[in-house]
Amino acid sequence: MPVLLSSLALSSLVTTLRSAGCVFAEDEADLLAATAAGTDDLAAMVERRVAGHPLEHVLGWAEFGGLRVAVDPGVFVPRRRTEFLIRQAAALAPSPAVVVDLCCGSGALGTALATALDGVELHATDVEPAAVRCARRNVGRLGRVYEGDLFAPLPGSLRGRVDVLLANVPYVPTDDVALLPAEARVHEPLVALDGGGDGLDVMRRVAAEAPLWLAPGGSLLVEASERQAARAEQVLGGSGLVPRVVTSDELYATVVIGTLPAG
Repeated sequence: MPVLLSSLALSSLVTTLRSAGCVFAEDEADLLAATAAGTDDLAAMVERRVAGHPLEHVLGWAEFGGLRVAVDPGVFVPRRRTEFLIRQAAALAPSPAVVVDLCCGSGALGTALATALDGVELHATDVEPAAVRCARRNVGRLGRVYEGDLFAPLPGSLRGRVDVLLANVPYVPTDDVALLPAEARVHEPLVALDGGGDGLDVMRRVAAEAPLWLAPGGSLLVEASERQAARAEQVLGGSGLVPRVVTSDELYATVVIGTLPAG
């Protein structure tokens, strides 16, 4: 049951959050009060938020793709811009579709896509045990979640059958990780952020194996920064996929799609 605050108490909460650097202090105050189990819980949540914990970790959930997705402490927080990747995937997916979500984190991407489409066979993987536990809660009966590195834990029966391969790989160059906001740098796993020297190391590994797993006409979808788009397109093209780049000015999102030729 949400905590009902007087106007004075709500104003004080907003001031506390704003003083801690929360840009959208009014919205955050409303969310915290609506989520807290009581006044003591609210106080503890505010203390964590003021200390710099991501809002989604404090709330225990994030909004993504029209869903409320559970996000545990230590798990990568799904970004709203990644909803653009899901829109592209939904437009490409046949019905029924075999979908694999690599580097799944909370499982937000696979869950959102499987919820939006009918007849999805969903498989997801992550190397982080905390992420796998969280993803299993979100995915539930929609599919299966495996613990392991990229394709390694997937059943071999999926080879050559995947219609949509979601790979929200880390793409921050190693030297730029230190420049990230503390919310990400301190409270999210480094393995979900650091993409190596130019940010594309994990993407290269995914692209190299993707043709073995994709069905003819199937597509790999990855997110990148605008400045990485041309190189990411080359990475996917170099693996035998037909690449293209799509962007969203609204969400400030860049998605690179590589499609395995049908014949």
